[in-house]
Amino acid sequence: MLHALAEALRSSRGIAHKRDIDAVMRALAPAFGADGRTPAVAIGDDCAAIPDGEGWMLFAMEGFQNGFVAADPWFAGWCALMVNISDVAAMGGRPLAVTDAVWSNGDDEARVILEGMAAAARTFGVPVVGGHSNSRSDRPQLAAAILGRARRLLTSFDARPGDVLLAAIDLRGRYREPFPHWDAATGVDGARLRGDLELLPGIAEDGLAMAAKDISMAGVIGTALMLFECSGVGGIIDVHRVPAPTGVEPSRWLLSTFPSFGYLIAAPAESVDAIVARFIARDIACAAIGRCDDSGVACISDGHDTIPVWDFAESPLIGCGPATIDATAP
Repeated sequence: MLHALAEALRSSRGIAHKRDIDAVMRALAPAFGADGRTPAVAIGDDCAAIPDGEGWMLFAMEGFQNGFVAADPWFAGWCALMVNISDVAAMGGRPLAVTDAVWSNGDDEARVILEGMAAAARTFGVPVVGGHSNSRSDRPQLAAAILGRARRLLTSFDARPGDVLLAAIDLRGRYREPFPHWDAATGVDGARLRGDLELLPGIAEDGLAMAAKDISMAGVIGTALMLFECSGVGGIIDVHRVPAPTGVEPSRWLLSTFPSFGYLIAAPAESVDAIVARFIARDIACAAIGRCDDSGVACISDGHDTIPVWDFAESPLIGCGPATIDATAP
């Protein structure tokens, strides 16, 4: 199973999309220090973080695949807010406002997308404050940006050798077929969702962890690889310890599922029990699924055997690791 899982990971669509980031990082490297200053937080995290008095302003943006927007326009509009809010939470922040860019072939095509956005704005309590629209496009397209604020950061760059890797995932959902989106948010009480999102800034502000990342289209394992690379560490993921719903095919869950509430947290061992307890208290599955080390190699395990899946010294994944950033810095 492990070897098949490793091969499927390397050839997966989610990993292919994430590998594209490496080329973007290299092309934009001259712009990163265009103001003559080194960014306070390295480029490539879930949000850009800019120091602001006693905290941090957070900026993020998400664009959506055309096929998804065309096939499930209401949910695409919902996701325009949800995934951006998740990025802010992953960095220990709270969302403030969203802007959007919507293209459509006529007003009717846009309306369904906008209805999904409006529903999410009401549910999560985050306003849409402006954006861009074009109702004379040949197809529906969607992107959205968010502004948030954090008092204390969680980042993709602060996992340390010896940290325990935790996965926290809301399993109370279903797939929106045929896409790999695990929907545990639509139709749920907004107060509950907002309370769940408060867990991440609470963990940051209480000093329980310094590193986290929201689980993306690269799946649990692919997201762990990105966290390892950004932090310049390696690690082992025990695939049998990842929280999962019953009846879901393991490779789909591990390699491509994009949960509406799903985070990886790298934390010192002494914080693990307290972090797990906070999620469990809100009926969100949370478990230690592995550990960070200083190998620079990401491995998967079944509790008995362990095999490598990515050596960051041989090949970057997203090009946001310390060595790659230093090499491309202006």
